[in-house]
Amino acid sequence: MQQPILKFLKGLLPFSILLFAIQYFTVNEFLSLELYYSTISIYAFHVLATLVIYTALVFVNQNFKDNTGFAFLAGSLLKMLAAVIFLLPMMLGNPKDPFIDILTFFIPYFLFLIFETIYAVRLINIK
Repeated sequence: MQQPILKFLKGLLPFSILLFAIQYFTVNEFLSLELYYSTISIYAFHVLATLVIYTALVFVNQNFKDNTGFAFLAGSLLKMLAAVIFLLPMMLGNPKDPFIDILTFFIPYFLFLIFETIYAVRLINIK
């Protein structure tokens, strides 16, 4: 169980740090935007959610190999629900520019989803 997770972490950490640095310097230094959520909290959500879903996928793949794809779909649905719950205070709080706040959350969301999908497909195709 440790081997796929370690490989995943070796890809996830540099990917996350690179995306975080790009977004942090773009939002805070270059554009000087004041957002509802900090870049750190957004990336903490994405990294934690991605890591939890992939760990669950490895568990399902090792114990119920035929259900790994369904587990990925369920994990993606739960991640989407968690994203809505995470963003709910901002949506109810009436921020200055909700479009920018939503973009700073969902651009990394989809990038992490693509990253997660690539590793999930690799996990499913292991024979």
